[in-house]
Amino acid sequence: MNETNAPLTPPNMGSLYLNSHALEWESTELEGFWVKKLYENPDNGEKTWLMKMDPGTYCGPHTHDEFEQIYVLQGSMEDHNGTIKAGEFVCRAPGDSHTATTSDGALVLLFFSRYR
Repeated sequence: MNETNAPLTPPNMGSLYLNSHALEWESTELEGFWVKKLYENPDNGEKTWLMKMDPGTYCGPHTHDEFEQIYVLQGSMEDHNGTIKAGEFVCRAPGDSHTATTSDGALVLLFFSRYR
């Protein structure tokens, strides 16, 4: 079990485990958005994060350089196209401009990777 707060990196052999409950939520540059960095591979740009959005949070139009995948675990979030509820999934091409907001709060699993 990984005993540090650092995200896992690719194992050379076997499996690595991380107790996400033991990780502290990290603040982001956006008020009300919190992350737990579960996995990061800087060599190929892969990232897996848990993100918590406090009720009423809003992030204006922005883009990512990476392919983004979002699975909503709890609550719901809205983007420029509508509402993504718990159990729903969305993916975005790099450079896709979008917003992110939630009225009631949300917990999402994020995957980022280089694309193309």
